[in-house]
Amino acid sequence: MKLDSKIYVAGHRGLVGSAILRRLQRDGYTNLVYRTSAELDLRDKGAVDHFFAEEKPEFVFLAAAKVGGIVANNEFPADFIRDNLMIQTNVIDASYRNNVTKLLFLGSTCIYPKLAPQPLKEEYLLTGPLEPTNDAYALAKISGIKMCQSYNKQYGTTYISAMPTNLYGENDNFDLQSSHVLPALMRKFHEAKEENKASVEIWGTGTPKREFLYSDDLADACLFLMQHYNDDEIVNIGVGEDVTIRELAETIKDVVGFEGELTFDTSKPDGTPRKLVDTSKINGLGWSANVDLQDGVQRAYNWYLENMNVLNKA
Repeated sequence: MKLDSKIYVAGHRGLVGSAILRRLQRDGYTNLVYRTSAELDLRDKGAVDHFFAEEKPEFVFLAAAKVGGIVANNEFPADFIRDNLMIQTNVIDASYRNNVTKLLFLGSTCIYPKLAPQPLKEEYLLTGPLEPTNDAYALAKISGIKMCQSYNKQYGTTYISAMPTNLYGENDNFDLQSSHVLPALMRKFHEAKEENKASVEIWGTGTPKREFLYSDDLADACLFLMQHYNDDEIVNIGVGEDVTIRELAETIKDVVGFEGELTFDTSKPDGTPRKLVDTSKINGLGWSANVDLQDGVQRAYNWYLENMNVLNKA
């Protein structure tokens, strides 16, 4: 991938895609292609085919997806499986038919079985039942992985798949109904501080453990893999350590400056008990994360403060 290679970033306004686009621009890549969802609906096969035939990208970062937290995944499983299957099928197939040199498909660590051994190794894929609250999304992502592998096998393409752990950072979703746990807590703590509330309620018991990767670290890993990895097998991207939801809440509380108490609604679901990825594969290739949780939460909160007026109106 050269500085003047034509590169398409699908999903460039989302958490992942925007981080990849920022990194490409920072590194001096000059021939970048992207479209908003209003300009190009990736669920529309005809529109995607026309775009690829017209633009002829050489490299594709497939970061476009319908994503959400436990609530959204649990309440709208049909939307998650349908939209994600359509998006990735259209983009992967159009890439093949328009001779894309290389494609990177972004999956998720929710592809792994709910009770798989920890840390999660790449070979644990399809070895047990999925977490029920987001199995529709997970199955769509597993299909994307298998589609990339199948095209490689049948057509000789070079389509690779990366599985990032829980992500956060600039351009995250802070909507309390559809966001993931970290941005949701950040907004809750900020609003509680502004309203001088005595406490903030957190879903579940606070005991599940999660790993959090800053979006700029993910972008760095994606460019690394695009340059250095060509194999069929999936690659985990993570930091290699996790924290409990209670510890996460304490970190966010500290960064935001909220001085009240934490309460836990144990009637709400915890989700998967633990989800830590084994990063030995990508570490062995020569990549590791750089942004620790405290620093990353501070960066994310700074961005939220700068953009919250627009975010809260959305």
